[in-house]
Amino acid sequence: MGFLVLLLASAFGACAQVTVQLELEQDQFLPGEQIRVAVRIVNRSGQTLHLGTGEDWLRFSAESSAGQPVPKFADPPVAGEFELESSKRGTKRVDLEPCFAFNQLGRYGVTATVKIKDWSQQLVSPPAWFNIIEGTKFWEQEFGVPLPDGSSNAPPEVRKYILQQANYLKNQLRLYLRVTDAAGSRVVRTRPVGLMLGFSRPQPKVDKLSNLHLLYQNWAKSFSYTVYNPDGEIVTRQTYDYIGERPHLQTDDSGGISVLGGERRVTDNDIPAPVAAPEHSAVAPHDTEQPSKPDTAQPAKPNP
Repeated sequence: MGFLVLLLASAFGACAQVTVQLELEQDQFLPGEQIRVAVRIVNRSGQTLHLGTGEDWLRFSAESSAGQPVPKFADPPVAGEFELESSKRGTKRVDLEPCFAFNQLGRYGVTATVKIKDWSQQLVSPPAWFNIIEGTKFWEQEFGVPLPDGSSNAPPEVRKYILQQANYLKNQLRLYLRVTDAAGSRVVRTRPVGLMLGFSRPQPKVDKLSNLHLLYQNWAKSFSYTVYNPDGEIVTRQTYDYIGERPHLQTDDSGGISVLGGERRVTDNDIPAPVAAPEHSAVAPHDTEQPSKPDTAQPAKPNP
């Protein structure tokens, strides 16, 4: 009996030297926006941990501010074996938005549970809290989704483009695009467009193919031009500088939309990417969406 107690005490002592923390990129999100969370595991146990075996080594749960569990649709894919040496830190990043019913405005807390198979133990992180907010809507337009084969022998699906702004990310004004059904009840996609100046007014136009062309001022002399398809995916992204004439959108006789005025500046942020970027080209000074990269293991900082 005494030996069993000693083993249990040893196991719990080892677990105490492994910590799990959740970090969110921001603490407020719009409905349907990606909720990317980083699970940081710090190992000070003196042993190498074997993690990532199976889909159940990392699980998530969520609750409302009232303590009610949030319905879960699925678990994010987390499988992928790796070793975490002692004094190292590992990070796993996932998007929780498709996995939980975060469709109501309010405050939510998310918790991660890490299973350490070698010890038959589980570690639970402190909850990370965030808010789902509505933001300020200043433009919307319904549009028909073209059929893939280009035919017109059936009524089109009707969707809606919505432009919203939220002033919460380090006191900066951020522009968002939401694509919903006609009623606005089903979100097809919500994505951040970028930072914008408070005094500027974005210029949106929908072309004959139901693509959204969006031009907005994102810096003192810089404008961002982006084209989105009906699924909210980026088709084109360019940067224009205010030189001579202020950039603006114009529709031609055939229904095509283009940017007139200003001067285009080729950047590494362009979509499609430039064939050969200029040697000294500058990247436009505004938010860009970069694919997240997994952290490499880093030495853990000792407790003070």
